[in-house]
Amino acid sequence: MIKTHKIMQLIAASLTINLIGIETLCAQDIDGRIEVANNLITVHKQNTDLVKLPQVVNSNSATNANTKELVADNVLVQTHISASLMPVATHSPKVSENAVNNKVMAQIPSVSQLSDVQPTDWAYQALQSLVERYGVIAGYSDGTFRGNRSLTRYEFAAGLNAALNRLNELIAAGTADLVRQEDLATLQKLQQEFATELAILRGRIDTLEARSAILEEQQFSTTTKLNAQIITAVSDTFGRSVGGDAPSGSGARRDRDRSQLYFADRGRLNFESSFTGKDLLRVRLEFGNFLNSNGTSQIASVTGTGMTRLNFDTNSNNDVSIPHVRYYFPVSGSVSFVVGPTGIGYTDITDTVTPASIADDGNGVPSLFGQYSPLFRRGGGGGAVNWYINKDLVLTLGYLADNPNLPSEKNGVFNGGYNALAHLVYYGKQGAVGIAYSHSYTPGGKVGLTGGTGSALAGSPFGNSIATSGNIVGAQGYYRFSEHFQMHAWGGYIWATAKNSGFTEISNGRGETDSLFVNNGDNANLWYGAIGVSFPDVGGKGNLPGILFGVPPRVSSSDVRKEGDNAYHIEAFYRWRLNDNISVTPGLWVILNPENNSKNDTQYVGVLRTTFDF
Repeated sequence: MIKTHKIMQLIAASLTINLIGIETLCAQDIDGRIEVANNLITVHKQNTDLVKLPQVVNSNSATNANTKELVADNVLVQTHISASLMPVATHSPKVSENAVNNKVMAQIPSVSQLSDVQPTDWAYQALQSLVERYGVIAGYSDGTFRGNRSLTRYEFAAGLNAALNRLNELIAAGTADLVRQEDLATLQKLQQEFATELAILRGRIDTLEARSAILEEQQFSTTTKLNAQIITAVSDTFGRSVGGDAPSGSGARRDRDRSQLYFADRGRLNFESSFTGKDLLRVRLEFGNFLNSNGTSQIASVTGTGMTRLNFDTNSNNDVSIPHVRYYFPVSGSVSFVVGPTGIGYTDITDTVTPASIADDGNGVPSLFGQYSPLFRRGGGGGAVNWYINKDLVLTLGYLADNPNLPSEKNGVFNGGYNALAHLVYYGKQGAVGIAYSHSYTPGGKVGLTGGTGSALAGSPFGNSIATSGNIVGAQGYYRFSEHFQMHAWGGYIWATAKNSGFTEISNGRGETDSLFVNNGDNANLWYGAIGVSFPDVGGKGNLPGILFGVPPRVSSSDVRKEGDNAYHIEAFYRWRLNDNISVTPGLWVILNPENNSKNDTQYVGVLRTTFDF
């Protein structure tokens, strides 16, 4: 590295009139003339050899008008010498942090605008001439020059490139002043010294132009990009299904293990568009084959419990649908909105407050229950507002209707089922913590308080035919103790109320139901929780091993039926990152007392998940 004041000295001492004393070179009728052709600057002198200087690439020069100014591939090209003598590619060797972390302000008209340059400085006159006569100096956005900052050869080459561009402009202008030949000789020496760096800059611009042309010709849309995730899974469960030891009505015993090894897939194609650079419209195409044709989970149907479900077991027959339309837009620096007519979940309007990728369908915890708090497993169509109270504190308020598109009775935005959320999250340096409250109302026939993560009784404590209101208070958070060790936890309490009376079928925890009478106003209370540890980059960059222990939702008290036992969920997984686009995750979890009933056999679930992100 070389010091800027040394560069100043070189410029001031050897270039005589401050880098390039060449206000024009074009009208030399007696002593010589200048020609610009074929990317060469040729100086003709009487009775002397020719002096040829390669013409550098100039995004604004009249002699190279077709060259575009590009900012891509982390390369910044400008036509003014900045205080660091030009920002350069961030991947160049030994690039100064100041070169990429500080913004350069526009060309300054007077050196007096540089607050840290004084008339007593030894290079003051050189700077004054460069600024006022040639316009090839700019300061930083804070009005400083930082003359003692270190810079690289790449930065100096970029600055030299800008000076040569200015030379071309002066030549093209055709003014009549003379230039001293020794200045041109010094300039030629500098070009030779930095020929490699100048060639690199020219090569990068040529490459970027070619890439830009290809993108312009082949891009799908100027505003839309595709983000996709394809998941395949090979999975099986082991252990007798729920109620497997109970005799059926005919006296025969149920099958001990009814599940078979299966291979299924789920794909999402997200088309994401931005119209202002700050907003985002997402339209999703989705397909999969994990569900039955009636929308129930195939694996839950076989095992008798939703506690064996994968977090991505959605869709049936690989039918393509558009289940999700979401639009995000900010209205100020502290307030933003999310709206969508369908497929908007709590996870689309707020943070689950889990470590990065833990809650990702294809790259995090494989099980449905272990992925994140059941509080966030609800949605519909509607909107939410996010208020950034300060940089560390965010409040989300949201309202989602079950069937906002239906104008019929007991449907629509405000006359059918709905979910309302208030969520306050604090973000610290090493982690975050959130407190959430959710209120819901679900008409009979669609009751699901726990998003399919707990027992059948916990999902509908009054049966599926009784309209139910629910209130959930939850806390969730995580903390990263070190680069390779982090912990997260969540828990919640639910109180539910029956909204009408009648006989209904209620789960008995053994794979069957009993017909019981429910009174309007009957209450039930549930709770759940989990804690997990994970180890980012252990075993290789991008890898993620993790362990989770939890208690799925359980009805602890009820006016109708409560559960006497706790189910326990114990899970381990290891995400192996093959490359930026492909990961493979073996996972295993054990469910003790499935359906919160100790009479049921332990269930074991194994999965090998492969995820393609592109």
